[in-house]
Amino acid sequence: MFDRLEEVEKRYEEISGRLYDPQVIANQEEYRSLMREHKQLTPIVEAYRDYKKASENCAQAKAMMGDSALEKELRELAEEEWAQSKADMERIAEELKVLLLPHDPNDDKNVIVEIRGGAGGEEAALFSASLFRMYSMYAEQRGWKTEVISANETELGGYKEISFLISGEGAYSRLKFESGVHRVQRVPETESQGRIHTSTVTVAVLPEAEDVELDLNPADLQIDTFRASGAGGQHINKTESAIRITHIPTGIVVECQDERSQYKNKDKALKLIKAKILDGKRAEQENAIAAERKAQVGTGDRSERIRTYNYPQSRITDHRIGLTLYKLESALNGDLDEVIDALITADRAEKLKASGEE
Repeated sequence: MFDRLEEVEKRYEEISGRLYDPQVIANQEEYRSLMREHKQLTPIVEAYRDYKKASENCAQAKAMMGDSALEKELRELAEEEWAQSKADMERIAEELKVLLLPHDPNDDKNVIVEIRGGAGGEEAALFSASLFRMYSMYAEQRGWKTEVISANETELGGYKEISFLISGEGAYSRLKFESGVHRVQRVPETESQGRIHTSTVTVAVLPEAEDVELDLNPADLQIDTFRASGAGGQHINKTESAIRITHIPTGIVVECQDERSQYKNKDKALKLIKAKILDGKRAEQENAIAAERKAQVGTGDRSERIRTYNYPQSRITDHRIGLTLYKLESALNGDLDEVIDALITADRAEKLKASGEE
C-alpha cells in the first residue's frame, strides 16, 4: 500500500506543477482533466502526509522513551505521545485503505433519474410522484438543481413515468444505489375497506453523458416532432414542440415534451438518449466482468427489489443491507443521508473485502 501511496504523491506533485504551465492553462480540456485528477488525489495525499507526520512523532517519542537520562515526567509525556501517534497511524491507515479503493469515474457527474410506475396502476403512479418529490427535496437540501426532462402525468397527479436531471457535485456518487424496484405498502385513498395494497415503482439512475464521451452519428438518429399532450396550458396542442428521438442501432427511444420550445425539448432528449446509450454500453462491460464486482450492495439491477416503504408502520427498509428505519415521513421529505451513507459504507466494506485489505 505504501509503495502505491508514494507513487500517488509523486503524481500529485507532478500535476500541481503542470497546473501552472501556461501551455496547459491554454489547453482547457487538458487543464480541466488535470484539475479533476488533482481533486481526486488531494484527500489521499493529505491523509498520507498526516500518516507520515504521525509516524515521525511516534519514532521521536519512542527514542525519548528509551533515553534513561530523561526525567520521569518527560518520559511519561513521551509515552503519551507515542500511544497517541500509534493510534493516529492505525486510524489513518484504515482511512487510506478506503481512499485507495478504485474511483468510480462517474461519481462526480450529474444524474438522470427515471421513475416508472410498475405493479399497482394509479397507486404506483402516485407513489412515483412521491419518489420524485423525495429526490427533488434531497437534491434541494444538498444544493443541487432538479430539472424535469419528460413526464407522463395521470389525472390524479401521479406519474406513469418521469425523467429528470439532477445537477450538482457528487450527485451520481450519492444516488447511484437508488436503481432498482421500490415497493410501497399503504392503504390507497380509493380503498374503502382499509386494506393495505402493495405497489411497485422502478427507478433508474444514469450518469449524464458528457459530449467528449459519446459522439453520436446524426445518421443513427431518427428525430420526429409531434404535438405535445397533457397538462401544460393552451399552447401545448398548437405547435409541434414535442420531440421523439430513436437511436436506430440500439432501438432506444426517448420523448420530451416538457418545454414550449422545440429546441429545448430536443436538447433534453439528446441528453437522455446519450445517457441511455452509455448506460447500455456500461452494462455490457459490467456483464463481461460480473465476477469481479458481483456482490456490491446488490447488483443494482432494475428488476431487483431494493427497498420497501411501509406507511402503516412508518417504516423504510433497504433489503440489500438489512437496514430498517422508522422514519418514513422524514425520508420521503428528502432526509435520505442516513440510508445513503449506510449504502456507501456497505459498498466500501464489500470493495475492501474483495481487495483483500480488510
